[in-house]
Amino acid sequence: MSGTPRTPGVTASPRSGDAPPSAPDSAEEGPTVRPLSPSCTAALDQGEHACLGISPFNGYFTTERITVLARWALDRFSTVHLYMPDGPSALTLEASGYPRRRAAAKARRQANYLRNKMIRALDAVGVAEPQRMILDSGTLAGNRRYERLLGKAHVLFDADAVFREACLNAGRWVLADRVESAELTTERLGIAARYLLAELPFFTHTPHIVGTASSVFCYHRPPEFVERVFQRRLPWRPHDGQGFVQLGLAPLEASE
Repeated sequence: MSGTPRTPGVTASPRSGDAPPSAPDSAEEGPTVRPLSPSCTAALDQGEHACLGISPFNGYFTTERITVLARWALDRFSTVHLYMPDGPSALTLEASGYPRRRAAAKARRQANYLRNKMIRALDAVGVAEPQRMILDSGTLAGNRRYERLLGKAHVLFDADAVFREACLNAGRWVLADRVESAELTTERLGIAARYLLAELPFFTHTPHIVGTASSVFCYHRPPEFVERVFQRRLPWRPHDGQGFVQLGLAPLEASE
């Protein structure tokens, strides 16, 4: 990807006469959609690019759910990617108490497992080259636009007390189900904040990373930190063409 602004995606031809559902009756028809701000609604309406966030170590992302989300995105957007923060997920494990090398090994195993689920889901919706739709640490290696954004996020974290405190509080959210509150040391929160910073360029600057005019990041459970970013309440500002939507699915019967 080095030196190439546009990241390969999958183009989906819009279906004539179809209107995208905003509140479907069932998960099989697609998710409910909540844009976080008016600018997010504008990016959603453009329908140029969607980035689906797929989290490691999160039981929500079954193959069936990923299939429903991918089908919805391919029907509504011209180009689609699935983003998996595989490398950064090791930071969550490290912040939870795992030794660094063990955390990295466990994150790699989980990434392979989740990548296989994504590939099965994309196969199910007729994607010819599923791997080309997946963005992970491997595909981002050498992407100078992502690396510059990540560097700016770290500089702001070090320099701005308001932004740093918001990131550390988000680290509490990341670790809430993993670490007892009494054990949430400053060191652990700092490591967890690095996980958030690694994802932040995708939350707010996906168009810049993949080379589109607009994009919508899609996730089922946006943290308060992201809500505040899109409400322009933090020093970090999203790209003008960036949207973020919360996607909700009805409970699905486990298939794996």
